[in-house]
Amino acid sequence: MNPQPFLQLDRVIHEKGRLAIMSLLAASPDLAFTELRDTLGMTDGNLTTHIRTLQQAGYIAVAKSFQNNRPLTTCSLTAAGRKAFTDYINLLEQIVQQTRLN
Repeated sequence: MNPQPFLQLDRVIHEKGRLAIMSLLAASPDLAFTELRDTLGMTDGNLTTHIRTLQQAGYIAVAKSFQNNRPLTTCSLTAAGRKAFTDYINLLEQIVQQTRLN
């Protein structure tokens, strides 16, 4: 088996929590912080840390606004984030195909 594809996996996305966040955002134009937190069962601090990492990588955008006089934080994939996620999924598919051939 060729180990090269494994070495190319994006480590920012590959972490379980961040992969879950990216997967949810890939399926939705944007999601509120509370929706992400509740769907993933993460603590506020844990989710904030993962969001910060993804934001620093340029993969997600964070918007802060108000809804019914309450703060609302929403997250969405950037174009770079969508491309990185697509590349990540394609690489995983390549790895799966490689293991099926062996």
